[in-house]
Amino acid sequence: MSKLEDLRTNAAVKGILPDALVTVVSTQWFGSEALELTYKTATGKVANELLYRHDEPRIEVVEQGRPWSFDGEGALFRLVSEAHRIRLAHLFDPLLAVHTSLVEPLPHQITAVYGSMLPRQPLRFLLADDPGAGKTIMAGLLIKELIARGDLQRCLVVCPGMLAEQWQDELYRRFNLPFDILTNDKLEAARTGNWFFESNLAIARLDKLSRNEDVQAKLAAPDCRWDLVVCDEAHKMSATFFGGEIKYTKRYKLGQLLSTVTRHFLLMTATPHNGKEEDFQLFMALLDGDRFEGRFRDGVHTADVSDLMRRMVKESLLKFDATPLFPERIAYTVPYQLSTAESQLYTAVTDYVRQEFNRAEALQNDKRAGTVGFALTILQRRLASSPEAIYQSLRRRKERLEKRLREEEQLQRGALANLDAAATLPEMTDEDIEDIEDSPDAEQEQVVEEVVDQATAARTIAELQAEIETLKRLENLALVVRRGGEDRKWRELASLLSEIFAVTPSPANEDQTTPTSASAVGVAASPSQKLVIFTEQRDTLNYLEQRITTLLGRRDAVVVIHGGMGREDRTKAQEAFKHDPVVQVLVATDAAGEGINLQRTHLMVNYDLPWNPNRIEQRFGRIHRIGQTEVCHLWNLIAEGTREGEVYRTLLEKLDEARKALGGQVFDVLGKLQFEGRPLRELLIEAIRYGEQPEVRGRLSQVVANAFDRTQIQDLLEERALAHDSMDASRVHRIREDMERADARRLQPHYIESFFLEAFQRLGGTAKQRETRRYEITHVPAPVRNRDRLIGVGEPVLPRYERIAFEKSLVAPQGQPLAAYVFPGHPLLDSTIDLTLERHRDLLRRGAVLVDERDAGLSPRVVFYLEHAIQDAIPTRAGDRRIVSKRMLYVELDASGNAKHLQYAPYLDYRPLEASEPDVATILARPECAWITRELEAKAQGHAIATVVPEHIGEVRARTVSRIEKTEAAVKDRLTKEINYWDHRAEELRLQERAGKPNAKLNSAEARKRADSLQGRLEKRLEELRLERQLSPLPPVVLGGLLVVPLGLLNAIAGRPTVSVAPDTLASAARARAAIMDVERRLGFDPVDKEADKLGYDIESAIPGTGRLRFIEVKGRIAGASTITVTRNEILYSLNKPDDFILGIVEFHDEHSHTVHYVRRPFQREPDFGVTSVNYDFAELLARAEAPS
Repeated sequence: MSKLEDLRTNAAVKGILPDALVTVVSTQWFGSEALELTYKTATGKVANELLYRHDEPRIEVVEQGRPWSFDGEGALFRLVSEAHRIRLAHLFDPLLAVHTSLVEPLPHQITAVYGSMLPRQPLRFLLADDPGAGKTIMAGLLIKELIARGDLQRCLVVCPGMLAEQWQDELYRRFNLPFDILTNDKLEAARTGNWFFESNLAIARLDKLSRNEDVQAKLAAPDCRWDLVVCDEAHKMSATFFGGEIKYTKRYKLGQLLSTVTRHFLLMTATPHNGKEEDFQLFMALLDGDRFEGRFRDGVHTADVSDLMRRMVKESLLKFDATPLFPERIAYTVPYQLSTAESQLYTAVTDYVRQEFNRAEALQNDKRAGTVGFALTILQRRLASSPEAIYQSLRRRKERLEKRLREEEQLQRGALANLDAAATLPEMTDEDIEDIEDSPDAEQEQVVEEVVDQATAARTIAELQAEIETLKRLENLALVVRRGGEDRKWRELASLLSEIFAVTPSPANEDQTTPTSASAVGVAASPSQKLVIFTEQRDTLNYLEQRITTLLGRRDAVVVIHGGMGREDRTKAQEAFKHDPVVQVLVATDAAGEGINLQRTHLMVNYDLPWNPNRIEQRFGRIHRIGQTEVCHLWNLIAEGTREGEVYRTLLEKLDEARKALGGQVFDVLGKLQFEGRPLRELLIEAIRYGEQPEVRGRLSQVVANAFDRTQIQDLLEERALAHDSMDASRVHRIREDMERADARRLQPHYIESFFLEAFQRLGGTAKQRETRRYEITHVPAPVRNRDRLIGVGEPVLPRYERIAFEKSLVAPQGQPLAAYVFPGHPLLDSTIDLTLERHRDLLRRGAVLVDERDAGLSPRVVFYLEHAIQDAIPTRAGDRRIVSKRMLYVELDASGNAKHLQYAPYLDYRPLEASEPDVATILARPECAWITRELEAKAQGHAIATVVPEHIGEVRARTVSRIEKTEAAVKDRLTKEINYWDHRAEELRLQERAGKPNAKLNSAEARKRADSLQGRLEKRLEELRLERQLSPLPPVVLGGLLVVPLGLLNAIAGRPTVSVAPDTLASAARARAAIMDVERRLGFDPVDKEADKLGYDIESAIPGTGRLRFIEVKGRIAGASTITVTRNEILYSLNKPDDFILGIVEFHDEHSHTVHYVRRPFQREPDFGVTSVNYDFAELLARAEAPS
């Protein structure tokens, strides 16, 4: 207990905050019974409160344990210091998310996350790399890095329905991020009535959000803001200029809403540009509405968006060895002639489709028109797919319409009575059709079947009866073809399979009288090859499965994936195709093809061609993706003599010509091809409806040919390079060097593992090693379990764990139990860190004495931990100014007033005082410690202010101000032109109104209101940018400190003779490094002396032309020495880079001669947390050494 009068400036006070000391800044008395105390917390924040006499029992002015008394327990001080460092792991490990996730990222993924996205605060960005570049991995790394920085608690991923489960799987399997998928059941079961409020990590389907206004209202709730929203396949949220007006889709409006409810906003798409610059700028307005407001007021021009997006094309992506990431890809067209029976069936069904299209068009304003048109296109595609598919479709359609006829007749309506089709069929627009294509597989098949079987243009019972009779006739024709077994398309595929797998078709099954054109050119025939076949129809899939099984002679040679399969069954089929040598063929429907990765094969057949050419690239992307090493081959089967076949064959021939001229990248612009402003689907429908007219056929062929005009394709390829980020070999090498350095410094697994085992045991937990570096947690104490409820955002802490591991490769070793992967962000580790800090945080400010056993001198040093932050003037929700950058550093001061930075955790190399050694008071009383006073804290801060702060704010300012200036200029330019336009328009309309000629659509008051609104927006945005530019440094905060006492001083105090335990003096150490540097140069490497940086190794030696580094720890010893001492940090750095770390021993024979020895993989296991250094036998190390190489 202390008196209020004891609260003087700089006094350390206990009892104000629950878990830490505070330092008195000032006091102001109010009479004699109360005072206002202004104090500073351990984190440097200033606060104040009133204290009365009755508060005296809870406050205590601390003498023992005051700041910089250095009387803390040394072992506990080391543990708390490490807890604090791991809490701020991202400041020490520049690639933290990489090192704590089950991914091996590529150069372009590293630059996207760590170069393009993380430095932007807040993030508003378009990631537009090509398909297969691994955008999900980039998003996962970003999410994990933001969580580690404390910048993300709530994240929403919005994606097409068929990708939702894939996102969930990838984020959990690779990053241990437990995302929930939004479903109707979850919406209804929400305790608060708003599921979004209850779920911090959520995935939602694009169509569910865009079509449901109630869900959007919940998303827009005031307390439901997100830290990050990620939109995959974001090009689907596009709007278009049409006839001078902007056509906003529901998806675009959703994008506008999402942009307003999140701080960070990331759009991801491989096709951001549809070829129209004005539409592209509308899309970019989702990221910055002010910068891309309205229309071009001075002609169409390309906007500079390089600061808002990144685009990398497949052909420019490289691996770390600077070789191309993706192999070549080649497509072949395989035409085939229909048999006589097939031609008759094709003509009859096409005539039926054409007639029904005409009847649907005659419905005019009837809502059925779009639905019937969709059903007929599906029917035509099934006709092209297989005899089985068209037969089954005609049969089901006939049966459903017969059932409908019976229902109508039971109502005793007349033959001319109108049918109420709208009651049973959904109304379908183009956007609805796109939603169906994006929906999950099972849902997609259900809707399609329902529509195809029921949608009819018949308006009366008589018309319905006539249509049923037509369907009966067509069904009989299809049955004849089906039973006749004369399927020319299958014959082409069978020929190809025979070539690829070196099998001979059975004469009993195959009619070989008709020659085939399919040829597996350039593919070595082998029974061990694997092939994937894509079809659009489930009936065709079943048909192919049966026929291929017969051809190959084994049922287990074929696996299928389709929309009706559950998630588990689909995964099993995918894994069987990848890993089972017996499985040769995978047959997949188009819907299922969206979410599977099939690098295991490089051969693919499009049995059915999609009506959206972008799907060819998406399908090809299943095999032509990261990990593929072989040239990829694709065969497209196409029927000659059919209307849509002629259009598609022209397209494929022109595509092949373009590929030969421009390379494989031509596949990447397929989805952007414009056929005189129309999609391919419309051209194919026109061919079906009017293809009997020669002039129509000729015009359609010309339209397709024009789409592949060399200049137009070149323009599209250049548009792909929009904000293009190239990657040459030298840049890859620089990235690799940075990654190698980061790998050597990483905290995961060794630093994390040794800290956790020590801290967890101190908290009462029990961890037992069961296999090498794999532990069973048999007891998690209640405080650790309960702590997660206070700080956790993901999974709970469990009472026990069968296994935990800290190394990626030890999570699921074959034949052993699956282990929980423990890393910064895992609730078990986070709870342990939080409890350790809460109980012992005051130790950091009290300080402790640690002993440097390698220093035989008499001069102690003081090491301070400092944290420094940069803020801008944007207020946070809590009312504070926003922190935009933070750093933590260790500064070492000596008696001469010199200060130097230490790059790693210095306390780990020093041991606590032992009971038999002099106590703190005795050490501080020595004349060598006379310079150690409380003013040292101010000296450390002064050093940071003079050297660290200017460098830090200079870096932040350099990357921030240029971006803000570019944004400001673009916003001013765009909004000023819009304001001037609407001012002028308002005046025009006012004059027209005065002349008695009012405008029916717009009056002058509305135009003036629009101009005023834009003026307000401009002023608000410029003010926001001004606040963002207003960067200022916070004063550096000293978080902790320790007194480093040389062993020589302890020996002197105890009266023992000073024995040098470090034979390498500064001179001999420098001589040893010079010797190693000379050897490295002679070996052709490029060494750099890093000893002064205190990194945990002495020399960094680059291997020219590769980006690879060798890390060398140098030890100089006199020949015949007994031991070599290695510090804890040196051992852990070597274990982080076991293949690249070398212990370089220089054995001195005399002043002029020496021998250099290299020991590779010198250390096998990290020491326990309490061990600060290890003595290795000199002779034993020399026995393991080899000549430098």
